[in-house]
Amino acid sequence: TTYRKAAFTNLAGAIGRAVARSHRTSVPAVTGNSDGKPIGGEDEQRQRRQDKPHKEAEDTTGAAFRRSVLQTFGTAAACFAQFENEEGKLVNKASGEEVTSVSVDEADVTKKGDSFVLTSDESIRVDSRAYKMSKSRGNVVNPDEIVRDYSADALRLYEMFMGPLEATKPWSMSGVSGVKNFLDRVWRMFVDYQADDVALLDSIQDVECNKEQNKVLHKTIAAVTSDLETMSYNTAIARLMEFVNFFTKQQVRPRAALEQFILLLSPMAPHLAEELWSILGHEGSLAYESWPQYDESATKSAEVEIPLQVNGKVRGRMTVPAECSKDEMEKLAMADERLQELTAGKTIVKTIVVPGRLVNIVVK
Repeated sequence: TTYRKAAFTNLAGAIGRAVARSHRTSVPAVTGNSDGKPIGGEDEQRQRRQDKPHKEAEDTTGAAFRRSVLQTFGTAAACFAQFENEEGKLVNKASGEEVTSVSVDEADVTKKGDSFVLTSDESIRVDSRAYKMSKSRGNVVNPDEIVRDYSADALRLYEMFMGPLEATKPWSMSGVSGVKNFLDRVWRMFVDYQADDVALLDSIQDVECNKEQNKVLHKTIAAVTSDLETMSYNTAIARLMEFVNFFTKQQVRPRAALEQFILLLSPMAPHLAEELWSILGHEGSLAYESWPQYDESATKSAEVEIPLQVNGKVRGRMTVPAECSKDEMEKLAMADERLQELTAGKTIVKTIVVPGRLVNIVVK
């Protein structure tokens, strides 16, 4: 592997369980209604808790944690099946014939619209179903194997990237491989992986961010900070991926911007973040660093692209200053050659201008 795998793979889980335990004990159990009358015995309350897999506890004691979400993964990887008749020919399940279900490998299936089809013949629809993880089905995912093959950070990152925290999502090993590839790209954005020894790339320099780099940095900090506040981890990770896509293409990468990125990444991939922090020359842990702050003015663009519409259909685009007024936008739009061609010989009924958003010319 290109970076050190975590030795203490259960550390994050242990911390999470400890937090959940301490939080649950701080919230009194509900045993009666507002009149003090019991709402059910212990067995009934236990059944209610089991019927709600995603439980949230609001902090009522002024503790450090505002909310604790106890998440369960209800389904394993999706299973695919096609149907054959007695002659062994593929048929539609709703054909009325007696059919036999035949398993299909995930590699032979392609998603088309809202359904799945065979890659070799897209006219044949494939049934898809995700079963609940259980020992009897033998479809339980062993986290120790994921850590061994992909690293603890990859497992942690994938669990947060699967989708909304409260939703039940099917497990996908291709998704684990995807986030592992992302972590590898993060490593290569900092380290010369072709060198014999671990060393920073020459492109990482102590220089100021240019205007575009500064904008991407502050927009990323703002978005990740907001997403973490709402526990939208999947969208926070998506923002970090956008950051990597941008800065990987930069010939010169400001050290200060990359240090801020590591701090943003650390809650999701703590082991890799600590390793990169050390490679950048820091002796202490990044856990004691302050969270990055963003400049609101730096997140705004000086110019915006405006769609030009005729009767609600986009017919062109123009770039205008972000602070362009309504009258100025209308004047610039009417001067556009494409719109002049489309409105020539027609009566302009009205012009709809939304500053910073669009211009729509209604004609007849």
